[in-house]
Amino acid sequence: MESPQSDLNARAPPRIQPLLAGIDRLGRLDGWVGAGCLLALTCLMLSEVIARAVSNFLGIGPGTVPNAWKYSSYLMAAAFTFGAAMTLRGGGHIRVTLLLNNAAPGVKRAIEVMSSALAFAAMGYLAVAMILFTWASYARGQVSIASGTIVWPPMALVTFGMTLLSLQFLARTVRAVLDLPLEDPAMRASNPVVLPLIQLATLPRFMMRSPKGLALTRP
Repeated sequence: MESPQSDLNARAPPRIQPLLAGIDRLGRLDGWVGAGCLLALTCLMLSEVIARAVSNFLGIGPGTVPNAWKYSSYLMAAAFTFGAAMTLRGGGHIRVTLLLNNAAPGVKRAIEVMSSALAFAAMGYLAVAMILFTWASYARGQVSIASGTIVWPPMALVTFGMTLLSLQFLARTVRAVLDLPLEDPAMRASNPVVLPLIQLATLPRFMMRSPKGLALTRP
């Protein structure tokens, strides 16, 4: 029995099918790694809330987790870029479809090809720039002034996410040229596997709105 993913690529030339399927597998991995970053971010924010509560109400501890905000920014940036490729494949990015909805099928296909190709060119440029930027940071041994953390590992995570997004735009361009389905419903937020990841993403925001006594801002 063929999987839904193989059905979506069934009309593609045999030599291209492994490429499209491989990019989609990377997109799924991309989403799960992003979910892991969100989970780590949630745990870090929760530990900051607990530390502040213990300090405020019991007078124990410094009331903060060292470098929590710094590492939170790293995790948020990684989660944002890691989730982008999977979101694109699932059709979750915001689009203005007024023109597409009123265009003839041939015109609609041409617009999809051009827009996807332009997006691939833009993201490819950003991905290459980030690769060079990350390599330069690694070669210089650059560290954060605030925390003393080596900065190339979080930069590499963001770079990897941008690279996967550019590959997903490449796959979308190929699918548009071949008139294949551009989106995979299995990767949408309504999917019972993906939905918990979306709910997980809201937890850090909830904790940022914690009661006054548990506020994460420094006094």
